[in-house]
Amino acid sequence: MLDLNHIQLADRPLIVCDIDEVVLEFLTPFSNFLRSCGRDLLPRSFRLNGNIVEIDTGLPVEDAMTSELLETFFTLQDQWQTPADCVVDTLAGLSKDADIIFLTAMPPRHSATRRALLDRHGLHYPLLASEDAKGPIIKRLHDARDVPLVFIDDILRNLKSVQTHAPDCLLINLMANAEFRAMAPDPGDGITKADSWTDVAAIIRTHLLQ
Repeated sequence: MLDLNHIQLADRPLIVCDIDEVVLEFLTPFSNFLRSCGRDLLPRSFRLNGNIVEIDTGLPVEDAMTSELLETFFTLQDQWQTPADCVVDTLAGLSKDADIIFLTAMPPRHSATRRALLDRHGLHYPLLASEDAKGPIIKRLHDARDVPLVFIDDILRNLKSVQTHAPDCLLINLMANAEFRAMAPDPGDGITKADSWTDVAAIIRTHLLQ
């Protein structure tokens, strides 16, 4: 079970943010990484498997190769990934009124590299890395505290997981890459879509003032 003992929360709202495609650009730098090793990511559907192709032949790589490429990318993430537009200033502003925690689905073995990357850009908020479902993790984090809870993620299954385990949570669907965001499935009822961190800030501020 993910260790949460190092997380210290004050008696104020909690904002939990996914990392890839939310706090850090992912699809654009991942595409650049792929091209550096003879592959490309084609925006044909809202998935990676089947859309990564060999540049020379146009043929999709096997799913196992997609996993290998992701593993290599996460090992080298500090050479490729950068913060999403406006995220640093937006989180700095929100942190005056709320606790902020990063929750990434990246394999925990890459946590130290990610921590250093976030710190380099002034994103010093606590980091949790787990491949477990996010809903139960956020339920444990928030517990029975009577303060607002916000969760921001680009992937619908993660938002739905939190919706199930923390039904009072404000859920925000955000994706940095506009091309793939346009192909994303509709999140459905109870999940608010945002196109930018400027949108996110406005949504959260309105929620906290209710």
